[in-house]
Amino acid sequence: MPEDAEAAADEPRPDDTETSDGTETDDDTETDDGPLPEPIDEGELLFSEPGGSWWVVAIGPVLIGAVLALEIAGPGQVHWPVMMIFAVILVGFSVVQVHAARTHVSVRLTEATLQQGTRTLPLTDIAKIYPENNGPEHQTWESARALGELPAVPRRRKGVGVKLVDGGIAQAWARDVGRFRDELTVAHQAAQMGLPPRGRRDDS
Repeated sequence: MPEDAEAAADEPRPDDTETSDGTETDDDTETDDGPLPEPIDEGELLFSEPGGSWWVVAIGPVLIGAVLALEIAGPGQVHWPVMMIFAVILVGFSVVQVHAARTHVSVRLTEATLQQGTRTLPLTDIAKIYPENNGPEHQTWESARALGELPAVPRRRKGVGVKLVDGGIAQAWARDVGRFRDELTVAHQAAQMGLPPRGRRDDS
């Protein structure tokens, strides 16, 4: 047999290649990490506070319009450049404020999740909801951090003490805290009992 043929016969085939640690590799090895996790079925929307209203943006143009009307009706000169500059400043400031409020101070409670600002928490991550403090003594949860990205409960909102499954204590919060507490308590009880969202219960 020619030497070239013997060398070709001794060369490893592609299917029998070995790694540096001596283990054989297979071209058919699966590289997938498995199926992607299914998204959480949030169910019905139970409570929502957007955090800010876009009608606030209209305050600036209304004020500028009123001042402009007075200048037009008066004997003096209309200061168009000044009016335009003030209009841009007022509208721009209002847009930034409303956008920030709707991003960081919004509340959204569904049958399965609680969204506080930009953070969404499954209700199954809440181990306990503390009762409302109607006494004079300060409760530990009233000094806890707020859920979401803000360090404390936002202004004009009140907190609801919650204990998380990891042992941490925090405050859920809302403006209409009475209704929020009621809806959160009922939804949390259903989640603890393992009940599916109402839509799925009706289909079963």
